[in-house]
Amino acid sequence: MSADCEAYYDAENVFVSGFTCPKPDNDARAIFCCGFNDVKYCCDDPNSFFPYEYGYMWWLSLGALVGLSIAAVVLLAFVITICVLCYLFIATKPRGLDNGLPLRAPGMKTPLRREPFLGMRTY
Repeated sequence: MSADCEAYYDAENVFVSGFTCPKPDNDARAIFCCGFNDVKYCCDDPNSFFPYEYGYMWWLSLGALVGLSIAAVVLLAFVITICVLCYLFIATKPRGLDNGLPLRAPGMKTPLRREPFLGMRTY
């Protein structure tokens, strides 16, 4: 049993002529044509999609995991910083409308008594 891999152009646009699986210099069990439009190879599993070793894929996923972890820590630090700044902004705002200056009419020696502001008055 054998399979024919059709000719194709690889990723660098170089023409690769068709071949029959198994190739003389490959494993005799690699009787299927596997791969994509730009890379084809002989393999022993017709459901094989990647010509790479599993170790390569492991390092690729490990690198992605490390990158995502670093991005998550940076995002968390940014969110915490924003929350702290918002809290400080709200906590340091003046509470009342009193500016600390006593109210007094012209010519009076004692200040007028102020009533606390209780909101909008309706008449």
